Amino acid sequence: MSTLQGSATWRLVKAESTLCVRDKVAPLWGIGFPLILLIILASVPDLRQLVEGGGGLTYFDLYVPVLILFNLAILATASLPATLAGYRENGVLRRMRTTPVGPARVLAGQLVANLAIAVIAMVLFLATAWLGFGVDLPQHPLGFALAWLLAAAALLAIGLLISALAPGRAAATAIGTVLFFPLIFFAGLWGPISQMPPLLREIAPFTPLGAGMGAFQNAYLGDFPSVVQLLTLAAYAAVCGFVAVRWFRWE
Repeated sequence: MSTLQGSATWRLVKAESTLCVRDKVAPLWGIGFPLILLIILASVPDLRQLVEGGGGLTYFDLYVPVLILFNLAILATASLPATLAGYRENGVLRRMRTTPVGPARVLAGQLVANLAIAVIAMVLFLATAWLGFGVDLPQHPLGFALAWLLAAAALLAIGLLISALAPGRAAATAIGTVLFFPLIFFAGLWGPISQMPPLLREIAPFTPLGAGMGAFQNAYLGDFPSVVQLLTLAAYAAVCGFVAVRWFRWE
């Protein structure tokens, strides 16, 4: 029985991955748009200036991990919810309900498909920044890898939660858009976290992208991410993932 269940899960993952690539929304917005934005930012001279108290990093150096988080945020708040909510709206999930698939496998299929795109995007961003613009790779690779994995899990779990509850594509898009801007704000897209007002600086480490950005910065400087940062990301992943499976709506 477990072998059959595993086989069904794997077939679902492969099917969702194929549909994700064929749909082109996730690859274009999750990889293409942030990569173009990275190249544009690299051409801005002012971003080559050193950040005060940034440990020798320039503003552009800081934007590389920000755009990696930006990629995760797009996948989590736009691509993933719109796809699964579209299935619900079109009656696909209602038909799947009659099969032994279950909510966990449906969500797992979307999670793996979007995670694969996120991995490709992360590798492309780091390679482009390093080979094309001379940005150093993280000095603590293991710390960066762990931080990225937990950040991806946290963001995609939020996307799964939106997907599980939104009645249709329009609602999922609206919820994702509302969440996207405050999430990416705390990653430092519009300005470094260190230059935020004191209250926002205190809030930022306990948001998913604020914790992710802090962990990335530590890894870039050669330090292992702090326990608080990693636990914050793990908590978002666990809580949002549990709620998504528990209150999943088939229709």
